[in-house]
Amino acid sequence: MLKEQSVQYTIVIEKSPRNYSAYVPDLPDCIATGATREDVVREMRQAIEFHIEGMRAQGDPVPAPQTYRSGYSGLTP
Repeated sequence: MLKEQSVQYTIVIEKSPRNYSAYVPDLPDCIATGATREDVVREMRQAIEFHIEGMRAQGDPVPAPQTYRSGYSGLTP
C-alpha cells in the first residue's frame, strides 16, 4: 500500500476593511474568509481538504504545488 505524501500549498491572505480573505493560486476557486488571520487560515485548511476531495471524486487530477513564497524587504510603507 502506498503512503500518501503530504504537500503544502501556498495560501495568499489579503486584509480587507472588515475581514480577511484567502485563496490558493494552485487550486482555482479554492477560497475562504474569516474575521481574523487565524480564522481565515483555519477555514482555508478546511477549504483545501474539501476542494481536493471534490476533485478526486470527479476524477480530476490534483495539481502539485507550483507557487512558492518569497519575501521582499527594503521598502517602507
